[in-house]
Amino acid sequence: MFATLGAKAVEDVTNIGQFGRFVWQTAGACLRSLCNHRTYPLIWTQMHIIGVRSVPVVMVTGAFVGMTLAVQTYSQLAGMGLEERLGVLINISVVKELGPVLAAVMLAGRVGGALTAELGTMNVTEQIDAVRSMGTDPIRYLVAPRVLACLLLTPFLIIYADLMGILGGYFVGVMQLGINSWAYWDFSASGVELWDVAVGVVKGVFFGTAIAVISCYKGFTCKEGAQGVGQACTEAFVASFISILALDFALVVIFKAIYNIFWPFRSLVG
Repeated sequence: MFATLGAKAVEDVTNIGQFGRFVWQTAGACLRSLCNHRTYPLIWTQMHIIGVRSVPVVMVTGAFVGMTLAVQTYSQLAGMGLEERLGVLINISVVKELGPVLAAVMLAGRVGGALTAELGTMNVTEQIDAVRSMGTDPIRYLVAPRVLACLLLTPFLIIYADLMGILGGYFVGVMQLGINSWAYWDFSASGVELWDVAVGVVKGVFFGTAIAVISCYKGFTCKEGAQGVGQACTEAFVASFISILALDFALVVIFKAIYNIFWPFRSLVG
């Protein structure tokens, strides 16, 4: 029993060390790729695969989040005579939390699974070893373009999800529930600040990086065979989902502290 626990602990520590080394190598490869214009075509290709092809999924996710929030919260606000403030509740919820988190989760399923399966198949078929045997760094050639594309485009996809969530909430609130359109937008503009939008966009940078790095690492270290690739895809999605939630909590605490520090100065300026 103790031998099993010890072996498991040693294996976990080894995996953490290997992942940390992979992250360090990936960070260096990304910096070198940004300084080398020859790698830009690889980045553009991955940006199309990761970003453009994810637009329909993000659009549907954002729209239904906004519409669902409108339906769920209207009755509670109407009971207090505050139905015209529905837009504030929907837009703040979408922009600060639900939009970034749910869009990142959808990207973890679509993009993360694709990255893990692609690199895992290349690992199983020894294509990564072939790249390495030709004197090319596989992390710089295969991982860095994918990480950079995911890092750069996830914030824009989150903004798009926020926009669709706002429009979805407007459609249900104004078109179906009969809320005054002017009041909907007026209360929304007064309640949602640029800071709220910026927080969601910054979250996207961390979410996108976590999804790409975890997915690429699982693909690089997957076991042999089709079962190994499938297991790696499952592990990549689970790890990405947990990391999204953990990063969301940590970033909320950090941004809340920053906001509380600078709020008195903002009041003096105003």
